[in-house]
Amino acid sequence: MDERLSSSFGTAAAAYAEHRPDYAEAAVRWALESAPGMRVLDLGAGTGKLTAVLVELGADVVAVEPDVKMLAELRRALPAVRALPGSAECIALPDGSVDAVVSGNAMHWFDMDVAGPEIARVLAPGGVLAGLWNVMDDRVDWVAGLERVSGPAAIGPRDTLTSWRGATDGMHLPGAGVTARFGSPEQAEFPHGQRRTADSLVGTLGTRAGMLVMADQEREVALGLIRAFLASESATAAGEFTLPLLTGVLRTRRLSPEG
Repeated sequence: MDERLSSSFGTAAAAYAEHRPDYAEAAVRWALESAPGMRVLDLGAGTGKLTAVLVELGADVVAVEPDVKMLAELRRALPAVRALPGSAECIALPDGSVDAVVSGNAMHWFDMDVAGPEIARVLAPGGVLAGLWNVMDDRVDWVAGLERVSGPAAIGPRDTLTSWRGATDGMHLPGAGVTARFGSPEQAEFPHGQRRTADSLVGTLGTRAGMLVMADQEREVALGLIRAFLASESATAAGEFTLPLLTGVLRTRRLSPEG
C-alpha cells in the first residue's frame, strides 16, 4: 500500500464530500442480503457516502475512519451515526459485534495480512464482508475517451467496468490463514448513473488519490486536459449529463465453525 496515496484524502475532505458519488441502493442490499442481521461496520468510511445509504436501509451502523478530516466531515453530515477513529488493521469494537463489514472505495487500501484477522474477529459467524466500488462504464465511447485523456492518476485500474473485477478480486480478501474461514468471493455490478456537469466531473476526478498527490502545476495541466476533452464532446459539452456508473460489489461470508 502506498501510504502517501492512502493518506491524501484528508487534504480534500470537503471536495470529496461534495463531488464523490454515493452507492447504488441495490448494490448495498445485495452486499448485505445474506448477513445474519443489520449491525453493520462501515470500514474506511471516509465522509460517509456509503454510511448514508446504510442508514437509509435501516442498518445499525458504526463508521470507522482513520483520517481526522474525513471523519469530521462524516460527523458533520451524519451526526446521529456512531463514528470512530480507527483503521481496518485496528478496529475498536468487541469480538463478534457486527453482522457485516462493508467498505466503499477503500478495501484496496487495507493490509489484509493484518486487517483480515481483525475483520474476522469483529464479524459474527455467518457475517458478510463486502467491498463496493463506483466504476465508470467504459463501454460508452466518451467514457473510454475520457479514460485515455485522464491517465491512471484520475481513472485507475479499479475505476472502470472492464478492469475492476480483476483489480478487486480475492487478492483483497482474507485467506484461509485467518482466525475464521471465509467462503468463496462473489462479484456483481449494479447500474448507478449520476448527474454531472463538466465542472463537477472535473471536481470528482480531482479527488482521486493520484491527482491529490501531484504537484499543483502538474495537477492543473492534467485537469485542463480533462476540461478540454469534456468541452469537445457533444455528450458533455453543455449543461448536465448522466455519468454512466455502476457500483461493483465483492462479497464473501465468514463461515460458522461447522462450515
